[in-house]
Amino acid sequence: MQTPAHAALGDLLSYAGAAPLVPGTLVRVPLGRREVLGVVWNEPISLAGTGAEPDMALKPVGAALDALAPLGEAWRDLVAFAARYYQRSIGEIALAALPPQLRDLTTTQLARRLKRKTTTGPVAQTAEAANLIALSPEQTAALARIEAESGTFLLVGSTGSGKTEVYLRCVADLLARDPEAQALVMVPEINLTPQLEARFKARFGDEAVVSLHSGMTNPQRLASWLAAHSGAARIVLGTRMAVFASIPGLKLIVVDEEHDPSYKQQEGARYSARDLAVWRGQREGAKVILGSATPSLESWHQSRPAEGDDPGGRYVRLEMPSRIGAGELPAVRLVDMNLQPPKTVLSGALLDAIGQRIARGEQSMIFLNRRGYAPVLACGDCGWKSECPHCSAYRVFHKIDRTLRCHHCGFTERVPRACPACGNPDIAPVGRGTERLEEHLAELFATVKRPDGSAVRIARIDADSTKKQGALESQLAAVHAGEVDVLVGTQMIAKGHDFRRITLVAAVNPDGALFSSDFRAPERLFSLLMQSAGRAGRDAAYLAAQGATAEMWIQTFHSQHPLFMALRKHDYAAFAKQQLDERQAAAMPPFAFQALLRADAREQSVAQAFLNIAADAAEALPGADIVTRYPAVPLSIQRVANVERAQMLIESPSRAALQRLLASWQPLLHELRRTPEGKGVIRWLVDVDPHSI
Repeated sequence: MQTPAHAALGDLLSYAGAAPLVPGTLVRVPLGRREVLGVVWNEPISLAGTGAEPDMALKPVGAALDALAPLGEAWRDLVAFAARYYQRSIGEIALAALPPQLRDLTTTQLARRLKRKTTTGPVAQTAEAANLIALSPEQTAALARIEAESGTFLLVGSTGSGKTEVYLRCVADLLARDPEAQALVMVPEINLTPQLEARFKARFGDEAVVSLHSGMTNPQRLASWLAAHSGAARIVLGTRMAVFASIPGLKLIVVDEEHDPSYKQQEGARYSARDLAVWRGQREGAKVILGSATPSLESWHQSRPAEGDDPGGRYVRLEMPSRIGAGELPAVRLVDMNLQPPKTVLSGALLDAIGQRIARGEQSMIFLNRRGYAPVLACGDCGWKSECPHCSAYRVFHKIDRTLRCHHCGFTERVPRACPACGNPDIAPVGRGTERLEEHLAELFATVKRPDGSAVRIARIDADSTKKQGALESQLAAVHAGEVDVLVGTQMIAKGHDFRRITLVAAVNPDGALFSSDFRAPERLFSLLMQSAGRAGRDAAYLAAQGATAEMWIQTFHSQHPLFMALRKHDYAAFAKQQLDERQAAAMPPFAFQALLRADAREQSVAQAFLNIAADAAEALPGADIVTRYPAVPLSIQRVANVERAQMLIESPSRAALQRLLASWQPLLHELRRTPEGKGVIRWLVDVDPHSI
């Protein structure tokens, strides 16, 4: 059952039952003064006739939700593995994986819900399926290998190469071949779900497809989960949470954009949905397709071909470098900002190129990964800056509603009329966010006219402009309809969207990631820039009609950096080799395995002391000799919501040794929390295979 992550309760609790219950049955059981939902985990043990007396009287099981088929052994194995590997309790993972509404339903209410469900049956391919597009030789070859081989496949397809069509065909072949089979298709973010859902429903019909993601209401989530669990839904589409869906007929898992950091949960049980998808595929004998134009370096390394003494990786690499129905990949143009006048935001050459696009009725997209109007508001007289009083970060200036907003704890205040420190009325924004860039572009193109003589239209898509329900859909529709000339946005616009009229993409300020303390920052930047470039020139016929070429512009102070050199040639393999060589030399993932031990407290010294004492206590544990524990340090954003945060990196060349140490460390950490040194600690957690350090 669901208990807090660090409750002193064990993983499994015993209850007395009038009749034996099948493992996987959902039950209501008393816990303290409340009744909670639980899952029968093991075969019941009978004490009758053994002469053994229970140590204490067991509480009786309440009602069993036996109208629902038990959760299968494969599902329980997945939950148990995730709990073990990510150092959490089984109950926490199991109950978080079930729809919240299930916790509150009585047996009668559940039986009533189940009556509404339809039964599974063959999936009729719809009208769209009758007009299937012809496949490219690369798609045909990839499908043939997926059909003939088993295991995990890494489908490396450039943006516009037709990866989605490969997924659709694989699902269609599976469902036609096996009337009981089900497929799970995962995407990294909620905003990519609607367009993929539309394509799958057009191909397989509404009844066959359900979605599972956190943007749904509780009743919607329950309905989707029940349809998947009963087998009525043949295709489950979802974000990372869908990896835990109960899908008894699972035979195929697709993880689209497998490199995306969104697959890694960042709170609670910090699991990687991509890695669990691969494990689940192996456990259930399901094929797994990981798709990306810029795979994670871990997956790329796992799909390396055998060479000399190296037996190669465990994944099968399938490559689709050619775009279908799209122009050539955009030419990458680097603008050396060292040669521009100081404080230049957009270079003259880039503005000229955008102006030419507007004159021809084409669209441009400008990408800046910083929302708000300006990252900070500052006073030129006394040096005051808009720091957040609760976090070691600046509050961002949002001009539209005249607020200073902290993007970490949410603390918001009206913009002061004058400097709070010295009274100077002349406080000014420093730096640039998407909101300010949108305003700047509107000023620059105020006198420019579109081909029909109307004014230039500029739109912004970021987390602020899409807060309202349906805002994102309507904004994307306006771009698709050609009602926008220049689109400004954060990484939200760089992924997955199929804009047909965009012929120019520009990245305004990408240099920060080149010199980040996080060793994964260059990998993320390269993939984001390649994804952004892929938004340009997706319609070859449109380009030809316009007589246009697609371009990706990058404004940088480091134009000779190897990352940009590889990007100019769209050469992911060269970039991956350079990065993997660096990581191997430094013994970093995927050549080593990492975990973070984190502690939060009111004072940084208390959090760090707890971690350092924990490191000393681990000295005598099994595997400690081949696991390095680095000294505790503050997080890069050290304070959030008045809580100080510290972390300790733990690293080993052996995954097994790291896991062994973490498992035997847990009881020591619980104990340490109860000592005087641990009293000031608000919480501690373990993050296995962390994504950002």
